[in-house]
Amino acid sequence: MLEDTSFAIHPGNNTATEAIRFCDIGNVIEFKRNSQGYSFRCEKVHVVVCFYHPSIVRIVMNPTGKVDLNDSKSVVVEPKNMPITEKEMSDTILLQTEELEVAIRKQPFRVSIHEINGRVIVREKERGMAFRENGEVIVCKEKFTTDHYYGFGEKSGFLDKRGEKYEMWNSDVYAPHNPETDPLYQSIPFFMTLRQGKAHGIFFDNTFRTTFDMKSYNNMYTFRAEGGQVDYYVMAGPTPKEVLEQYTFITGRMPLPAKWALGYHQSRYSYESEEEVRALAKKFVEQDIPVDVIHLDIHYMNGYRVFTFDKNRFPDPKKLIADLRDMGIRVVPIVDPGVKKDPEYTIYQEGVRDDNFCKYLEDDIYIGEVWSGKSAFPDFTEERVRKWWGDKHVFYSDMGVEGVWNDMNEPAVFNETKTMDTAVMHRNDGNPTTHRALHNVYGLLMGEATYEGLKEQLNGKRPFLLTRSGYAGVQRYATVWTGDNRSFWEHLQMSLPMVMNLGLSGVAFAGPDVGGFAHDTNPELLVRWTQVGAFTPFFRNHSAIGTLYQEPWQFGEEYEDIIRKYIKMRYEWMPQWYTLFRQASERGLPVMRPLFMEYPTDEKTYNLNDQFMVGDNVMIAPILAPAVTDRAVYFPEGGWVDFIVGKEFEGGKVHLVHAELDQLPIFIKKGTAVLQNPYISNKEKQGTDMTMHIFASQKDATYTCMLYDDDGETFAFENGTYLKLDLEIISTKDQVAVEVKRKEGTYQPSYQDIKVNVIGLSEGQHVIINGAKSGKQTTINL
Repeated sequence: MLEDTSFAIHPGNNTATEAIRFCDIGNVIEFKRNSQGYSFRCEKVHVVVCFYHPSIVRIVMNPTGKVDLNDSKSVVVEPKNMPITEKEMSDTILLQTEELEVAIRKQPFRVSIHEINGRVIVREKERGMAFRENGEVIVCKEKFTTDHYYGFGEKSGFLDKRGEKYEMWNSDVYAPHNPETDPLYQSIPFFMTLRQGKAHGIFFDNTFRTTFDMKSYNNMYTFRAEGGQVDYYVMAGPTPKEVLEQYTFITGRMPLPAKWALGYHQSRYSYESEEEVRALAKKFVEQDIPVDVIHLDIHYMNGYRVFTFDKNRFPDPKKLIADLRDMGIRVVPIVDPGVKKDPEYTIYQEGVRDDNFCKYLEDDIYIGEVWSGKSAFPDFTEERVRKWWGDKHVFYSDMGVEGVWNDMNEPAVFNETKTMDTAVMHRNDGNPTTHRALHNVYGLLMGEATYEGLKEQLNGKRPFLLTRSGYAGVQRYATVWTGDNRSFWEHLQMSLPMVMNLGLSGVAFAGPDVGGFAHDTNPELLVRWTQVGAFTPFFRNHSAIGTLYQEPWQFGEEYEDIIRKYIKMRYEWMPQWYTLFRQASERGLPVMRPLFMEYPTDEKTYNLNDQFMVGDNVMIAPILAPAVTDRAVYFPEGGWVDFIVGKEFEGGKVHLVHAELDQLPIFIKKGTAVLQNPYISNKEKQGTDMTMHIFASQKDATYTCMLYDDDGETFAFENGTYLKLDLEIISTKDQVAVEVKRKEGTYQPSYQDIKVNVIGLSEGQHVIINGAKSGKQTTINL
């Protein structure tokens, strides 16, 4: 009920005395169009509505004063001038683009957004936007019984977030990540709603502690913040893929990673000496197990001082890095934000002298306890500080380092709150703001500083950055791992929806610690997790100090052989991975996808947690429990083929699938293709034979796909030095026809043609390549 433009928000079981009172923004008094969009003067506040695309609208309300449209750390585009039809009626104002309609009810201000064909996207009824005197803001939206919610960044639990309540406050959580553990390290205040096969997205760009409540109310959901302004974007979709394209149009897309970053990574907290690292690298080569990266955790440093090496443990790091590079292995060191308070330490001296550290309003440097003891923290909200920090990475790049691992960047501090004092003031490029307001973007801005610094120093090579903490837009700079998980089967199970929801939040390059970080793994768990990891975007084995070592050979030859097989499989699938990552960098689409992204009208896919897609035609159904060799697999519409044994499965049904310990159930949709390239050696990695396996369909089917390739290391592709083939595969009962529809780029790969292998041809079904009849094994010349 509205009373004097105030309303109470409280869970249904609570009494009115427990309610939280908010002040409604009131009636519309005046509206007008200006250079920013549409300005609405209401009884209590001003509201601005502006458009970034015919399918993207932004709504901003500031309860304390003038609306600020220019303070986002995430948004990379400006509002767009476009044809908009305005219509004012007695009770409503309509704003229409060619794709959506924004209806503003005047008394009181309520907003509803529809597709131009009338489909409801979001709607406000009794309650809309409101605020409290203490600075809190809230938005209420109608909840439909058919709504399913996804995204929210890095959250544990099941895929579908309906019935859940989540907080955005970047937090160092070493305790077990149970389904209810919240918040975690990443804050991405974006979610996608799927309703009867149609999707839309909402991005709430507020960096304070925010809460999304899809749980407490029967007929509505809310999102709220402890301070700042209401500032949210609605993306109309209507498909899940279009929502992701629209969201990443707003917040940016990931850079194309180097091929080596897509390979297998080995890490431990910690490999503590040069001798140990050399022995590790040698063992990988001797055992013929591919590895692209060895990570160095905090013990490589001198007293945990960043931008140093311990000279006793690592007497010649430059030579170590060069020698491993000759073996086909890169070194990625960890870099935390805390700078040890030490008057004889150059980085600390510079930070104090140049006023680069976070301070209180009274001008005292904030000092917090981390690994290095009492430490200061760079103020990454200031552009000149980001430049200083980025430039410092020349210490690593001059040694041959091409990638860095950012940890503890929530920022984590060893105190009761686990983070920096929220009363600290950030300079924020001339707009001083408390840490309470900017806590959630600290890791994002550190990532920007690190990535841009490395990019400048690497002479045209692509940098790699791994981060634990971030905010919306983190995909522009960094890969995300899901933090300190544990060696439990439940954590393997939970990692699938966790990584899928990160992908649905714009972070296509993500993954968990394979094998589990804390606790002791066991051989069966390590095998099953490695099988999953081989098909997870980021593929790193990482374990904690004091736990069992879990390198591939630690549990004997039987298990080593299986693990080797799947790590090699990662490299055999590299052409497929690399093409998908190119699509992610161009369109923002996830690489690892929930099934509903490809089958949004199939309700059986809406909360499918233990299966996932790689791209649009490969389905992985791993074994996620001990001593299990049979599992139910749901196959969406169409025909499917077991990639390993060739068994066929009819879609639209559940089938029982058998998988011994050495088997990972991998299925390819009939009528489609996958790209393969043989693994040669750790130094060479990829062979010179490119193969496209086509899985014939006997039903009419058309499939379009792409092969993308370049040097895998530099930015030369931005100037046209790449190879892109657009292919079309048409299957009928009589033939499988493959045609190159378009070829782009000047890159000349090591292979001269694509070997075509058509699998599952029926009797009388012919292969046609670019219009000419061929055998089931043939080639496409480049």
